[in-house]
Amino acid sequence: MIELSGIVMGYGQTPVLRGVDLALSTGSVTALIGPSGGGKSTLLRCVNLLGIPQAGSLTFAGGLRQR
Repeated sequence: MIELSGIVMGYGQTPVLRGVDLALSTGSVTALIGPSGGGKSTLLRCVNLLGIPQAGSLTFAGGLRQR
């Protein structure tokens, strides 16, 4: 399971993600769709910890938390 709560991320003065909440169950298949510049890649970077969110928390498999 992956759970995101209140994720905030931006680049410089440009906010990209503002308070994103998301819960994905183990084994589920999910697609991210949206317009160019909508934050899809930024959200994936946060989930993979390639970009550290400025606020919010990530929970992986009910254990590891990143705040």
